[in-house]
Amino acid sequence: TFTRFAAAEMRSRLCSLMGKERLPVTIGTFHGIYYGILRWTYRIGQKNLLSDNEKYQILRQVIRHQKLEIFDEGDFLKDIAFEIGKIKNQRIRPEEFISEKCEAAVFRQIYREYEEQRKRRRKIDFDDMLLRCRDNLKKHKDVLADVQETFHYIMIDEFQDTNNVQAEIFNMIAEKRKNICVVGDDDQSLYRFRGAKPEIMLDFEKTYPK
Repeated sequence: TFTRFAAAEMRSRLCSLMGKERLPVTIGTFHGIYYGILRWTYRIGQKNLLSDNEKYQILRQVIRHQKLEIFDEGDFLKDIAFEIGKIKNQRIRPEEFISEKCEAAVFRQIYREYEEQRKRRRKIDFDDMLLRCRDNLKKHKDVLADVQETFHYIMIDEFQDTNNVQAEIFNMIAEKRKNICVVGDDDQSLYRFRGAKPEIMLDFEKTYPK
């Protein structure tokens, strides 16, 4: 699911239904479970994650190099961080992305310098977590096979809010057994602005015809 609150609610209800405190079931957010896969299969831990403070510190340095006229630096930083996440979640090439906050050339420079500094620190940010998980499972078939053996059944809540990268990962994991149950309502899509694609839900029967 999408939020920690919803994951906690799912866990509470399942434990109540089963009359047990512990269950052999993994419940969590997309980021939480995909981070768990990275930690389990590639030993990626907290030390490899870029904190929000570090992220904004990098962006602040990069933006000040540009000598832009900004009314509110805090808001501008949040907006640029959001647009960087959008590029990663929607798999958009930076050259093709149109920023709503600054000129295209300036945004591309900010993005390029941010990524260079992030890589120099040998860290991944919140959005890289999904990309790294997807790329590693694509590249290492033996690891994908282990993950498929771990997750025989998959259930996804709020399915209308999934994005392309999230879908690529759970489709890879479900590919072997195709035991997947999804719950969603395309009229309740909340995260289009973050790259959510209700079309993924609407095409579900084409992806899983049986």
